[in-house]
Amino acid sequence: MTEFKNTRSITQISQNYTRMREEIRKMVVGNDDLIEMMIIAILSEGHILIEGVPGTAKTTLAKTCAILSGCDFNRFQCSVDSQPADVIGIQFWNPDDRKFELRKGPVFTNIFLIDEINRMSPKTQSAFIEALSEKQATIDGTGYELPNPFCAIATQNPMEFEGTFPLIEAQKDRFMFSVYATHLSGEEELEVVRREQDGTLNWKKFAETLSPLFSQEGILNDIQYVKTIHVGEEILAYIRDIVMATREHGDIALGSSTRGTIALLRGSRAKAALESRNYVIPDDVKKVAEKALQHRIILRREAEISGTNSIAVIRQILDSVEVP
Repeated sequence: MTEFKNTRSITQISQNYTRMREEIRKMVVGNDDLIEMMIIAILSEGHILIEGVPGTAKTTLAKTCAILSGCDFNRFQCSVDSQPADVIGIQFWNPDDRKFELRKGPVFTNIFLIDEINRMSPKTQSAFIEALSEKQATIDGTGYELPNPFCAIATQNPMEFEGTFPLIEAQKDRFMFSVYATHLSGEEELEVVRREQDGTLNWKKFAETLSPLFSQEGILNDIQYVKTIHVGEEILAYIRDIVMATREHGDIALGSSTRGTIALLRGSRAKAALESRNYVIPDDVKKVAEKALQHRIILRREAEISGTNSIAVIRQILDSVEVP
């Protein structure tokens, strides 16, 4: 096991990730929530499910994060005929050496973007979900550890139904955060046009100007540092109360699992680190609550018919739970 070497202060960590966000924004317009949640997911060893329309710079964002963090990046485009071996790898027979050899799939990387996960068959989805939860891939009965750090970013378009296989609740629960990617605002669209006009929206040219701000070892050290962020007993109780409220709310048929509790804890610690604090405050919990819980609750049918959505209910809960 690599020894944790705390060589940076909390201020330095915050400044470095602020710089990372600034570099990303040179290429990615808008999507501020998504940028921050991706950084928080990396620091808290979590994964993100992005639901939304195509063309929201998800691939560009993930590749930029990988370069700046000194990490490897792979992308996989899902289709109905994608097989588990296409994602995790396969043992194949080498006739020259007369033995089986391992060919690792694209999941063996640090930052893995898997596009349109709901187009994969349930069998292939299950193989990928195992990699998320166990941080290993099972190939022909043998488990192989994934690289560390490992952050998976899965996307799906909720507006398309034909030829898709929606993730079941237990699979969505494996993602630490769920983020809705929406179209840009009018002002942001104008900024995209301006950048395209002056040539600053060219990914290849932009990538040539990038250099890593971190190393893989540095990221791992930051991950360990985030685990030392202080969370007081009153904050722990606040996190518990929020999750319990999802199980008792009248509009919710199924409340958050315990993984939601853990996601709130880990995410709020990472958020505190980004804010240059070595302790968590209630606002840190609130900032990550929507993204940590919205995919973990199921609304009652009558609530959906009345026009209520998961985010609105979570906001009601945050307003009603007593803040320490």
